[in-house]
Amino acid sequence: MTMLRRAMCLLLSVVAGATALRAQQPSELFIPGDVISLAVEGDSTLSGTFTVGAGPALTLPVIGEISLAGVRRADLESHLREHLGRFLKNPVVHAKALIRLLIVGEVAKPGVYAVPTDLVLADALTLAGGPTTGAKVTAMRIERGDRRLLQGERLQAALTRGMTIDDLNLRAGDRIEVPRQRDPEATWRIMGIAVGGLLSVYGIIRLSK
Repeated sequence: MTMLRRAMCLLLSVVAGATALRAQQPSELFIPGDVISLAVEGDSTLSGTFTVGAGPALTLPVIGEISLAGVRRADLESHLREHLGRFLKNPVVHAKALIRLLIVGEVAKPGVYAVPTDLVLADALTLAGGPTTGAKVTAMRIERGDRRLLQGERLQAALTRGMTIDDLNLRAGDRIEVPRQRDPEATWRIMGIAVGGLLSVYGIIRLSK
């Protein structure tokens, strides 16, 4: 297989994988656990970070519950502007959808990060301080519960293509794991310690005779 054909096959694999992930759960729609960063100009009460609850719905101070059922992430600002317009005159609304991802393993600052859905996957790693010197980035994987969503060449191609969190249809609670490089000398060190221990025991036995 030529290099060009291999690259084309890999690209088709990534597209097919992303399509399959989108089929499992429409990425444009909100689910409980997503986070919304909201800023309403001139109203600090309605500005802040809010978690999407059951429904899905967004509950705001004073305003109360705003349904997000069937609302696409791309339409969030216009949806909130229309709803808030019932209470405020010509509100200027800035809203962005965020989801909480767990980034663990060989990164400088592992933890839970609320990231915008239009964030490039590689930039999500940067938020966690980037891979450590001991990281094996080519073995990085994305998991949901006990299920592996993406890994290997498909994930590397997604990184290369600059695919976003939304492109990959990641959800709140998904986990990005960066494993550690396997130390090829570790086995020999362990064997050396074991052999050394056995020799020490053998020496003690001989001295005791």
